[in-house]
Amino acid sequence: MTQRGVTLWFTGLSGAGKTTISDALEIVLRDRGCKLERLDGDIVRENLTKGLGFSKEDRDTNIRRIGFVSHLLTRNGVIVLVSAISPYQAIRQEVRETIGDFVEVYVNAPLNVCESRDVKGLYAKARAGEIKNFTGIDDPYEAPLNPEVECRTDLESVEESVSKIMSHLESHGYL
Repeated sequence: MTQRGVTLWFTGLSGAGKTTISDALEIVLRDRGCKLERLDGDIVRENLTKGLGFSKEDRDTNIRRIGFVSHLLTRNGVIVLVSAISPYQAIRQEVRETIGDFVEVYVNAPLNVCESRDVKGLYAKARAGEIKNFTGIDDPYEAPLNPEVECRTDLESVEESVSKIMSHLESHGYL
């Protein structure tokens, strides 16, 4: 199996399907013998960025740290799957420039769909004022302007989303 290092950066609202698509893509890539690592936003916050809050500055620091680790892995030939809300366009662009081999995957679902999928009840808590600076409620989400891949999870299946991503990786020489 020949592969080139690349970071696939899954961005979108909480509940849009970033982790779901990333999980399914991981299976397909591992079945093909790819070397890969997963950096999921929730897990990273428990380990690499513990202690950071949700201010804009802390969110940017969180994304920079994920980007730094992704860069190291990517330059060593690993496919990196990053699932992080990463709500701000400027910091995603900064990380893109640092990493180089970067594929932005916009996991796009309308807010009402994301809220209906919310198993943790975070949107309800944010709407009740119990959680401050919640992306999509009282903190902005800046949608990607030109993502390499857009997955409309309210309109397509997980398999269709994975197929789009795999097509992009193959057509751009990553696989």
